[in-house]
Parts: sequence; structure tokens; C-alpha cells
Amino acid sequence: MTGPTPPAPESVPPPPVLAPGPPPLGRFLARAAAVTAGLTVAGALLGLVRDQTIARIYGASTESDAFLIAWTVPEMAATLLIEDAMALLLVPAFSHAITRRAAAARTSGQDPVSELVAATLPRLLGALAALTGLLILFAPQFVRALAPGFADPALAVDCTRLTALTVLTYGTAGYFSAVLRAHGSFLPPAGVYIASNIGIIGTTLLLNSLWGVRAAAAGVAVGGVLMVLVQLPAFLRRTAWRAARRPRRAGPRLAPPLVGFAVVAPIMLFAAGRQSQVLVERFLASSLPGGAISHLNYAQKVAQLPMVLSLMFCTVTFPVIAKAVAAGDREGARRRVENDLALAGLVVLLGTALILGYAPELVEVLFQRGAFTAEDTGTTAAVMRVYAAGLLGHTLVGALGRPFFSAGRPTWYPFAAMAAGLIVTVAAGTAAAGPWGVYGIAAANAAGICATALLLLFGLGSRVVAIEVGAIGRTLARLGAAAGAAALAGWLAAPLTADPLLSLALGALLVPAVFTAAGLALRAPEIVHLLALTRQRIRHVR
Repeated sequence: MTGPTPPAPESVPPPPVLAPGPPPLGRFLARAAAVTAGLTVAGALLGLVRDQTIARIYGASTESDAFLIAWTVPEMAATLLIEDAMALLLVPAFSHAITRRAAAARTSGQDPVSELVAATLPRLLGALAALTGLLILFAPQFVRALAPGFADPALAVDCTRLTALTVLTYGTAGYFSAVLRAHGSFLPPAGVYIASNIGIIGTTLLLNSLWGVRAAAAGVAVGGVLMVLVQLPAFLRRTAWRAARRPRRAGPRLAPPLVGFAVVAPIMLFAAGRQSQVLVERFLASSLPGGAISHLNYAQKVAQLPMVLSLMFCTVTFPVIAKAVAAGDREGARRRVENDLALAGLVVLLGTALILGYAPELVEVLFQRGAFTAEDTGTTAAVMRVYAAGLLGHTLVGALGRPFFSAGRPTWYPFAAMAAGLIVTVAAGTAAAGPWGVYGIAAANAAGICATALLLLFGLGSRVVAIEVGAIGRTLARLGAAAGAAALAGWLAAPLTADPLLSLALGALLVPAVFTAAGLALRAPEIVHLLALTRQRIRHVR
């Protein structure tokens, strides 16, 4: 895929508000998104099985809270080293290197991709190993800083020392993922969470009788190793295999692009600020009654599933945006970003409607067994509904961060926007945790991330890609109104069916139907276009 391909003929006109994305790689992107979607759903389902396993064995207790404090390490590592920072840094860098590959082969005989790997991977592994050792050594101080009011810090320290190994393994897995995505290989990176969850579930069940909740922490470490192994063969084929077979010619060594400190620092701080929303929550919840951290965690895990699914499109298209920016195709990048925002907004708002309407049924079906009681279900469901208010904000932050960093140049605006939102979260959470407990903390999270999303939305057009903010706002407003109607229908219909599983199954039909009908009534062209494309794909498969 070294050059553009002719655009595929479309029998369905694009929405009038947001033009379709750039035509090159259209069918490839559709297939990549479908594969990524399937593996993302599989990983998410296994994540729910993982959470169900931990909830059934440990409930919402001090023991589960200790694990969740330690879980902060892989959670932070996943954000910094797999999902955000590593991808935001390395996908543009390797995309630029790939665009230079053909020209470099003719002139110097060197491979810019192999040169970039040689310049960055050994240093990264050394830094990650050092950070892992420091975290293991200073685990008591880490736990005390993160949860100063926690009742059993020794257990949390033991779990943290086990999960600290993910700093090394997740960082390596994130590096592999970024390289593979830049090369258009999405299958192995999309499978990492399947591998991780299999490791966690298997180790927990195998060692629980011997180690208690420490078995779950050991499972996290095992899962990290599996994340590396599932990508290693594809990574070697894309990099070491090429380097081993490409003859080297005399000439100056190519300078690895786009990985200087000035580029790295704002990306790392942006990603850390995003994950700090969770750190603030757990800090504030550590002084609440036992189980508060668990209620927040389970509510957040389920509530964020629509966000994860919506951002898979942005994950697939990010290398395309980076290559468009590298080639100077600003118009193509703009159209791609606008379409990504519309599609991500549609998916997350549909999921938000289902969560608002059927939160109690979702929690009961997923978690209410063993040590997880009906009271835990009620609290978790209520918190989940509060979290849902911020899901669109979380999605926009994830989608808008990518184009800011696609050019590979230093930019501090995303971090400034994230810092402003974090200040809102801290201030609102500190004020609300006392009178409203976990509900106030969840509301503060939603307020802070929505503030960041607005700042990024209005800042992108003047700094990187000239998106039409007004058109995007109208698109999201129509979809939001349709989601509100669907959520209301679900809220009214859910109590009419006593069996929670049956009620949820009916809701999975009712909410999308009402969402679609309301969207059509509001003349939302995104829904019309998506339905038409879906019918076209079905006919094509047949």
C-alpha cells in the first residue's frame, strides 16, 4: 500500500453535513474496522468475564479494593503505553518512516523503519525495566500516596508489586502495536486484550485457593506477557525480517524522526492527565466506606464499553490521518477527522442510551452472584448512570487527541486542555465526595472530561486540522436527542419485565429501534447513511 487506490463506487450518497473520508484505503479501512470491532468486542466480553470472576470470588470488599488499587498500575500503563501515549507518539513516527522507505531505498539503501526501531526500542526497554524496578521497590509509598485512608495497605502493596511487571510488558506490547498499526496490520494489536484477560482469568482461578486476591494480581502479570507474545511474530516479520534481508549500502545513517523529548513530553503528560481522572476518583473514594472503590470500578468498566467500541474507528484511521498530514493533504485529514467524530459519537450515544435505560439489569446480569450482593448492584447501577453523562466527553477526548499529535510536532494545547478538565474534576470531586459519596465523584469525572472535550474541539480547528465545529456540534446534538429518546423508552420499559436477562435482551432491541426512529425523525443523515451502508454490505456478503 504505497500509493492511493481509486475510490470505490458508492450507490449511497454521503451525509450532507460531513463529507466522507478520504477515498484511498476505504475498503481496507472498512475491513480493518470490522476485524478490530470483532476482536474488541471479544476482548470486552472477556473483560466482563474477568470482572465477573473477581466480583464472584471477592465481591465489593476490602480485598477487592486492594486489588483495584494495584490495578491502577496496569490501567495507567495501558493508557500511557498502549492506547494513548505510545500510539500518539509512534504511529506518526513510523507512518512518516514508511512514507520515506521507497525514496531511502533508492538513495542510501537504508530502511527508515528499521533505523527507527534500532534507535528507539533498546532505549525504551531499558527505561521500562528501570521504572518497573522502582515501582516494585517503592510500592508501599505508591499505595500510601494513592489511597492514604485504605484499611489494608500491606495487601495492596503485595498486589502492586505483582502488577508492576506490566510497566515492562505493556510498554513492549504498546510499541509492537504502534509499529504494526502504522504498517496497516491491525489483527495482532486488536487481540492483545483477549490474551491479557485469558491470562488474568486463568491465573485467578488456578491460584486463588493458595494466594487469595494476589492470584488476580499475578494474573495481570501473566496477561502482560501474553500481550507481547501474541504480537511478536508479526512485529518480527515487519521489522527484523526486513532488516535481515535488506542489503546495506554505504551512506549517512538516517536520523530517526519525530521522537525527541519535545514531542514525547506533551504526549506523555496528556495521556497521564487523562488517566489521572481515575487516580483522583480512587484517592477521594479511599476515605469512603469499604467497597466504594469497587462500586466506582465496576460502574466505570461497564459504562465505558460504548466508548471503547466507538474509538476503534479512530484507532484504525489514525495512521491514515498521520500519513495524510505527512503528505500535506490537510483536506483529506479534515474529512477523515470529521467523519470519525460523527461515527464515534453515534456509537457512544447509542451505548449511553442503553446504559441509562438498563443500568440495574446490566449490573445484575453481569455481577450479582457470589459475594456481589443486590445492594452492590443498586449502588453500582446508580453510579453507572452518572458516569454515562460523561461518555461522549471521554469519546471526544480520545478521538480529538489523535489529530493533534498526527503531525509529530510538539504541541502543548491538548495537555493544557486536559489539565483544565482535571482541575474541574478535582475541585468538583472534593466538594461532592462528602455529601454525595461515589455519586458525587462520578459526576465530577463527567464534568471534568466534558470540559476537556470542549476545549479540544474548539482548539483543533485553529491549530491542526480546520474542522467545522458548528457542523460537528449539530451532528452530535441530533444524535444526543435521539439517544435521549431511546434512553427514556428504555427507562420506562425496563421495569415491565421481571427477569433481568430477558429485560436486557428486549432492551437491546428497543433502544436501537427508538434511537434509529428518533434519528430519522430528527433528520440525522449519519443514521440514514449508516443504515444504507449496512444494507449494502449485507447484500455484498450475500
